[in-house]
Amino acid sequence: MNATLTEIAARIKAAKSAVILTHMRPDGDAFGSALGLSAALDRLDIPNTVCDESDIPSNLAFLEGTEKIQKQLPEAELYIAVDSSDEQRLGALAEPFRAAAKKHDTVNIDHHVSNTRFARYDFVRLCSANCMNILALVETLGVPLDKKIAGYLLLGILTDSGNFSHDDVTEETFLAAAKLTRAGADPAALNYNLFRRQPKARAELYADALGHIRWLLDDRFAVILLTLDKMKKYGADNGMTEGFVDFPLTVESVEVSASVMEVKKGQYKISLRSKKYADVNKIAGVYGGGGHVRAAGCMLFGEPEEVIDRLSYTVSQYL
Repeated sequence: MNATLTEIAARIKAAKSAVILTHMRPDGDAFGSALGLSAALDRLDIPNTVCDESDIPSNLAFLEGTEKIQKQLPEAELYIAVDSSDEQRLGALAEPFRAAAKKHDTVNIDHHVSNTRFARYDFVRLCSANCMNILALVETLGVPLDKKIAGYLLLGILTDSGNFSHDDVTEETFLAAAKLTRAGADPAALNYNLFRRQPKARAELYADALGHIRWLLDDRFAVILLTLDKMKKYGADNGMTEGFVDFPLTVESVEVSASVMEVKKGQYKISLRSKKYADVNKIAGVYGGGGHVRAAGCMLFGEPEEVIDRLSYTVSQYL
């Protein structure tokens, strides 16, 4: 059911223990939301655990606290999902979450337009980053912002807003970032670690990927194909591909960009971005995915050329 942050804050304060979990293949907004809320619960002396099914992405390994993230869901009184549009996005934790929901209260705090309102207490508000919703919750909980909490939350804002470049950035986005900076977050250090620091393997993979972009639909649709063989060639991991999908949008003719990344044989993780008018949330929705109007994702199965052909046809319907 839809709930207010006041109702959710009251339920959290009444909990003797909590688990915070987020979506598979986590990004900065996922970990920023989870770790920021966890740090706030620590301040309230509420025992809590952060869970995610995935290994820590290499681009986020610099974060303090990631070593404490668990892959198994422990027993707790309250389960809080953050930055997850539906239960399936929790990956291997989806079924344990459903099982826990039969005995315990669940909370869903998210900012995706495709959210399915899957918890007992749902707070879904569209904004640049879910960390903005977590910031509002932390304030509702009455927890003073400190450097640690502020750093996690600014991390999420920087990553999900595209460093303030996406068209869902508003005055509130900048005000939230200013508040977090005043509380001790270091935007220069976060920008360096997120957007300017990279290992040689990523630079080599990036150069290869850009050299093999597919230009389709009269150059309005660009595709980057990342195979397991190519990742192995450069010794790269999934975390190193963060941001690849954004580059083709700098090309004047391109409206939709896609990263087609092989996660195992016959299975591809699709990341979609658009520039001005195409709704990639609807494109991803055709294949059971979702996200935002300008940024979304889904899974496709088959041979790579078949996957690209199907995706290209679907994209053509929204151009």
